[in-house]
Amino acid sequence: MRQDFSGVTAKRLTELFPVLLEEHNPAWKAHYEEEKEFLASVFGGKLVRISHIGSSSVPGLLAKPTVDILLEAAGDTDLDAVTERLQDEGYAVNTPKSDLIMYLKGYTPQGFQGQAFHIHVRHSGDWGELYFRDYLLAHPEAAAEYAALKTALKAQYPHDRDGYTEAKGQFVRACTERARKEFPGRYTPGPSNG
Repeated sequence: MRQDFSGVTAKRLTELFPVLLEEHNPAWKAHYEEEKEFLASVFGGKLVRISHIGSSSVPGLLAKPTVDILLEAAGDTDLDAVTERLQDEGYAVNTPKSDLIMYLKGYTPQGFQGQAFHIHVRHSGDWGELYFRDYLLAHPEAAAEYAALKTALKAQYPHDRDGYTEAKGQFVRACTERARKEFPGRYTPGPSNG
């Protein structure tokens, strides 16, 4: 079923989709695995790599109850056909600056319904989100600091998801930079790295 947000105002969207934070839910990993299998069937042989990213991928970390997935697709992927299929399955489409396209699941004109997903579709690359995730996994003290920051920012930006995300930026960039030094070239595309 296609989602139609055409009559929904920007103000109403902020009310429908506030910043939510929850204790880590172990079911998020299972949701990721299920969604990964489905997305692999849609993208077929055009899938280069698919990764669980974001706070829901870090056990024990306070997170938005959203499973973020980085899907790296081959350059000749027919995104129009994929988009048609995913929209028929109830995904909404977004086009942020950092992605070729982004698919949202669990967002309806009535608010969140079911498990929320953000599917970030990009070409294969050495993406910072992978390093940031790995850094938080390897450094529990950084994950705890990030959780405290998110809690403070949620109070400051309860209905401003963009402001909330932007305010986390400096912390995320600093950890990502440290991770790139600690794990050099870990996700550089190539024969040995996917």
